[in-house]
Order: sequence, then structure tokens, then C-alpha cells
Amino acid sequence: MVQAIISLGENEDRVLTIVKGKFGLKTKSEAVNLVIKKYEEQLLEPHLRPEYKNELLKIDKGKFKRFSDIKELRKEIENV
Repeated sequence: MVQAIISLGENEDRVLTIVKGKFGLKTKSEAVNLVIKKYEEQLLEPHLRPEYKNELLKIDKGKFKRFSDIKELRKEIENV
């Protein structure tokens, strides 16, 4: 576990106190960890979110064509 000393403004301290109370946490350290985890889920790992999965499915529909062999691919390329 890493320990850090941080300086918070009055408003940030209030927000952590609210988060701590709302989620029934014992310490502000737990509240900071929760806020960081929520930030990570929403902004840093979009590929894990359901919206991202839906976007991938939209991209995948109808944009690709399968070829059984290289001859079919060559035919398609030559006919373009």
C-alpha cells in the first residue's frame, strides 16, 4: 500500500465527507479510493463499459466480408 499526504481545499474536503457518509465508509482514505475507482471505471477503461461494447457491435455489422480463399479476394479487388 502506498501512502500519500495530500492537500485538499475546503470544498474537496466536504465532497469527501459526503462520499464517506453516503457510502458508509469509515475513513476519508476509503472515500478517496472509491472516487478514484469510479473515475477509472468511467474515464480510463471505456472498453469495458457496455456502451463501448455496443459501439463495437455497430462497427462490426455489415462492414466486413468473408472470403473462403485468396482467389475470391482477388476477384473482389479486381472488380472494384
